[in-house]
Amino acid sequence: MKIDFSLLYEKARQAAGHRVLTPYTEAGSVGAAILTKSGKIYTGVNIDTACSMGFCAEHAAAAAMVTAGECEIVAVAAVDDKGDVVPPCGRCRQFLVQLGPENEKAQVLVEKDKVMPLEELLPYDWRKVRPRD
Repeated sequence: MKIDFSLLYEKARQAAGHRVLTPYTEAGSVGAAILTKSGKIYTGVNIDTACSMGFCAEHAAAAAMVTAGECEIVAVAAVDDKGDVVPPCGRCRQFLVQLGPENEKAQVLVEKDKVMPLEELLPYDWRKVRPRD
């Protein structure tokens, strides 16, 4: 499958857009887009709360994907509300790789013109040291 990272970037950018929800909650400073094996794109935004109970845009996009019955990720892009590419944090990397059997091969936009497989962003994967039977 050919990956159009400019389309993923645009979908993530369209999702992003900082907004204040309450005096204690903000959202949208980062938008993410996930391309699945079926060719569908799921988007999401981050939610930040004053008591640290929020989540990243990649989590929101992944939740939309799983809700739709999918789990196999082909590519991921995240963008802040200024349009800068934001590579996934460690928590997101670990989360995404565990959602599908081949997700470690997913291509991730880490800079404007640089893509890396998720497995290279998550070295020394604990699952390979302690596999489940």
